[in-house]
Amino acid sequence: MDRILEQWHEDEGAEALVQGAQRLTRGEARQRLFGLGQALRRQGLEPGDGVGLFLANRVDSVLVQLAVHLIGCRVVFLPPEPGPGELAALVEQSKARAVITDPLFADRAADAAGRSVHAPVLLSLGPCEEQCADLLALEAECPTVRPDGIPAPAADEPVTVLYTGGTLGRPKLAAHSHRLYDTLMGLAEDTPQDDSRTSFFPTMAPGTDRVLVSTLLTHGSGHLTSIQALVTGAPLVVLPEFEPGAALTVLREERITATMFVPPMLYALLDHPECVPGALPELRRVVVGGAASSPSRLQQTVDVLGPVLSQGYGQSEALGIAAFGADDLASEGARRPELWRSCGRAITDTRIEIRGEDGTAALPVRQVGEVCVRGETVMLGYYEDPERTAEAMHDGWLRTGDMGYLDEEGYLYLVDRAKDIIVTGSTSDNVYSRVLEDFLLTLPGVRNAAALGVPDEEFGEAVQIFLATAEGTDVDPDAVGAAVTAELGDLYTPRKTILLDQLPTTKVGKVDKKALRAAWAS
Repeated sequence: MDRILEQWHEDEGAEALVQGAQRLTRGEARQRLFGLGQALRRQGLEPGDGVGLFLANRVDSVLVQLAVHLIGCRVVFLPPEPGPGELAALVEQSKARAVITDPLFADRAADAAGRSVHAPVLLSLGPCEEQCADLLALEAECPTVRPDGIPAPAADEPVTVLYTGGTLGRPKLAAHSHRLYDTLMGLAEDTPQDDSRTSFFPTMAPGTDRVLVSTLLTHGSGHLTSIQALVTGAPLVVLPEFEPGAALTVLREERITATMFVPPMLYALLDHPECVPGALPELRRVVVGGAASSPSRLQQTVDVLGPVLSQGYGQSEALGIAAFGADDLASEGARRPELWRSCGRAITDTRIEIRGEDGTAALPVRQVGEVCVRGETVMLGYYEDPERTAEAMHDGWLRTGDMGYLDEEGYLYLVDRAKDIIVTGSTSDNVYSRVLEDFLLTLPGVRNAAALGVPDEEFGEAVQIFLATAEGTDVDPDAVGAAVTAELGDLYTPRKTILLDQLPTTKVGKVDKKALRAAWAS
């Protein structure tokens, strides 16, 4: 936060935040940030309190995230994809003292807050029909001076919490301390500032870069993209909603030099008729991450946009694991074409090991096993969940649940997701199969259930479910799909439902998803 404010105290007339016609200078952004911090303090929030953020992509959302950290509170990201039951469980699990919502989501936020025994204060970024205070109106009544008396967070204190799935009604929340930001932004005292693997945008130059955030601000990718830009003093341009034509227009008119896309966004951009060589002469860095990428599409990106492509790999539990810089990819990819399938090498101060089934023994190079990570970007643990933290963390090493291998030069290649996360949708969001399966088992006539991600040309993966139904029952697949959508949201809606007498199982009695995939997922 101090590093951002240092930037905003210099050249106060320079642009800081942009969204369409809304353009805030550094001085204006600083004043608004302080006003929001004062308004939040007047709601009774104290350092260490959790604040749920249920926000759309807009300039006000960037500022309110910073304001929560400014007053020493814990940011709890509430992404838009969970259905009402899971969203309510997320608010409850996080012990949020307040929930700040975009007016677009106000009814869903009110429902989730109303189910919580903690009775969080409900605030809205603007007027809305729900019974909640307008935070922007409260901000206008507050002094624009920095709130004082805020203690620095302890080294092991959670400051940011991200949703990362879990079971139905019991979400997992990855908790991070300030060390995450120190490491990813290259601010730690022992971090080499010229290391090209320090972060996803290692070559940002003050006064020359303009950054577009197009992924969700309440997801790790959007959050870190925005923070990286602000820390370096680059103007941050916010894209409210991704549409390839609109994105091209913003990239061109705002002279964007750096951005991040998930693969479906990148592919849609490449497929737009106006995306031709020379269309975006200012663009120097495009980071792609969040899901598996097609090597041919990555090469197409370089053919159309030039040597601008970087790759990044991380997850909510470790927001930075590996990266592949644009210069390295352009040069090394020509020498070793297989590197287009790699997600890079470990970022600074991070170690990667491939381990066997017991999670302790490191495997030789090119042998597939579970990707395990140790470093400052790894979470403290799952918030208020020591049992599941112990399952995921061993002696400081995180078991990512992803399967892959390392080559002789330390490049990481992913081959599967042991956690069975299905990555789908236009923004490559996560469908958590365990959450979906738990809900399916609550439906009448369903004895067993399994969810798989199957290949999909548009989104990479689509949801397909398998149900073992009770004898003599009549389960309607369309009704099942409608029930899933109503409870878990559109992202979880199955593309196809297959009814079986029983699901195949392994020798230990677990559903054999490999057998299902081989027999049915085509």
